[in-house]
Amino acid sequence: MKKLLFFALLIFSVSCNQPQNDPARMLASGSWLDLTWDFDASTVYWPTDDPFKHDTVSCGINAKGYFYSSFKYSAEEHGGTHFDAPLHFAQGGRSIEQITTDELTGRAIVIDISQQSAQNRDYMITPDDFLKWEKTNGTIPDKSIVLLYTGFGNYWNDHEKYTGTTKSGTAGVEELHFPGLGPDGASWLVKERKIKAVGIDTPSIDYGQSKDFQTHRFLCANNVTAYENIAHLDQVPAKGSYIVAAPMKIKGGSGSPLRLLAWVPVK
Repeated sequence: MKKLLFFALLIFSVSCNQPQNDPARMLASGSWLDLTWDFDASTVYWPTDDPFKHDTVSCGINAKGYFYSSFKYSAEEHGGTHFDAPLHFAQGGRSIEQITTDELTGRAIVIDISQQSAQNRDYMITPDDFLKWEKTNGTIPDKSIVLLYTGFGNYWNDHEKYTGTTKSGTAGVEELHFPGLGPDGASWLVKERKIKAVGIDTPSIDYGQSKDFQTHRFLCANNVTAYENIAHLDQVPAKGSYIVAAPMKIKGGSGSPLRLLAWVPVK
């Protein structure tokens, strides 16, 4: 993690015309935000997935008289704040360990569609939402990491409000209602703006009622990675932040838990 952060800072300092040997100077002009939800028994997973489990192996004073703790966990790849590799929906797509460090870091923008989502839980983000953002903030730069703020992160501790249901299994899948990126929006971002990655503060980049996951399929087929269940997106500005996405490096994995960090300049 330290090496990845240092590498990201060097890249960012060059792009901002800061001295390459002075990442501390750049850091001092902003702060880091953790956009990751804790993993515990209440963490949101897809209704058909097994929940996160964290069990004690040892915790306490051992027979030799000193404190020792060790735990074990089990989890599906796609739950909580997590990372989607192209393999998730693309046959022959790249798995987690094949994603380059350059793809895991980069400048980010935040598209605020919280008003639309408040009026329609099944809202699908379209190219018009991106064009509206560009009227105020300028053209989305190539290789941007595009983060979609729906406001649903405010419901993280209320499973029903966050996902639309408290049921598990196929019955729960049928009742999922939350906003997502529409297929047209995904196509526009990739073809017209050549983005690096996309993330959202809901359980899926596709909206909750999707039956064919066209957005996932398109992004994965075009080698674009995705982040889901992002925390605290309301604290990230529309532009000017820098992202470090550090998924667990699972060989052959289609996804993994993600520690997502954002460097934000001081206002």
